[in-house]
Amino acid sequence: MNQSLLNIENYVFNLFKDNLSLDFTYHNFMHTVKVVEAIKNLASEEAITDIEKEKLIIAGWFHDTGYTKSVEKHEAESIAIAREYLSSFNYSEDFIQDIERYINATDVHYEPKNIEEAIIKDADNFHLGQEDYPKISELLRSEIFNICKKEFSDYEWHLQNRTYFLNVHHYYTDSAKRNWQSGKEDNLIYTQNKIKEIEAVGEGPNKYELKKRKADKIQQPDRGVDTLFRITLNNHTRLSDIADSKANILLSVNAIVISIALSTLIPKLASPKNEYLLLPAIIMLLSSVASIIFAILATKPNVTYESFNEEDVKNRKVNLLFFGNFHQMALERYEEAVQELMKDRDYLYNSMTRDLYYLGKVLERKYKLLSITYTIFMIGTILSVLSFAYALLTNLN
Repeated sequence: MNQSLLNIENYVFNLFKDNLSLDFTYHNFMHTVKVVEAIKNLASEEAITDIEKEKLIIAGWFHDTGYTKSVEKHEAESIAIAREYLSSFNYSEDFIQDIERYINATDVHYEPKNIEEAIIKDADNFHLGQEDYPKISELLRSEIFNICKKEFSDYEWHLQNRTYFLNVHHYYTDSAKRNWQSGKEDNLIYTQNKIKEIEAVGEGPNKYELKKRKADKIQQPDRGVDTLFRITLNNHTRLSDIADSKANILLSVNAIVISIALSTLIPKLASPKNEYLLLPAIIMLLSSVASIIFAILATKPNVTYESFNEEDVKNRKVNLLFFGNFHQMALERYEEAVQELMKDRDYLYNSMTRDLYYLGKVLERKYKLLSITYTIFMIGTILSVLSFAYALLTNLN
């Protein structure tokens, strides 16, 4: 993969991870990944140039980033985010303007003017022709409720989808029509059948009540709690990075001190006239070696593990968010356990709390060792300087 595209993917991933609420069950990083994949497939079949394909892929990565700032004007916000990023990497103005046009083409009311705009518009609606459309549709429905606090009855939702299928949406590129049109027609039939089922029992738009959310449906956490955990975990991660950085500085400084001492000071101690430097040299070397040892211990990975069995997993007593607990589980069993985790808000919060707690325990050990390292380095430096000064003064006298 082109390194610049990989960097953009990582940037968008972190942008969503740090700034997008979990309330966005549809317009999130997973949707973006699928749109980019659809762009690649359509661009290959439509045989556009490599440079235009790259522009479309970049636009695909950025096209929904605006949801991190606004819902109503998310295309404009996405364009602003893309421009800020691309400008910092010295992309040409013409290149950036093309990216902006392609992002703008994803607006639901926009009519594409060329093949490139048609590709990204079709890719953004690829899900309409997929077998899992009913599930994706429910994710969008859930997002509208979470963000706009607007709830649709099943009847209202299917009516809206039918209207969108028939009167609003159509695919523009030949490859999209070839690959997804038949699937879209199947989903239209599915939607129409759902409407007929509701009408058959005499529950039209005025009688069909809003159904309760299914018990096994993922409960979305409160936005305030989501923000609490995100900020706290990010702060702990930054503190860990700071500790590692400080330990690495001490490692480098003491390694330099030892290398200089071994190359310049130690050879001079072989001479009897320099024996007065022996004690200061020993103090300096011992303090540097001790500082290095504790700095290494501070940066040494310390993984905390929970001892658990299958019964603990069933009873939801295990933190499945930490790799030290699930790395020995079979993939199928882990997927089942995570599905159960996402269905139970209390279980989810408890797991995140445990994750935060054990991260704090690791940080406590790391900073304790780092404090010892700095103390040894400080005392060793003071003693070394004083002993060298004393030795020199004594020798002069």
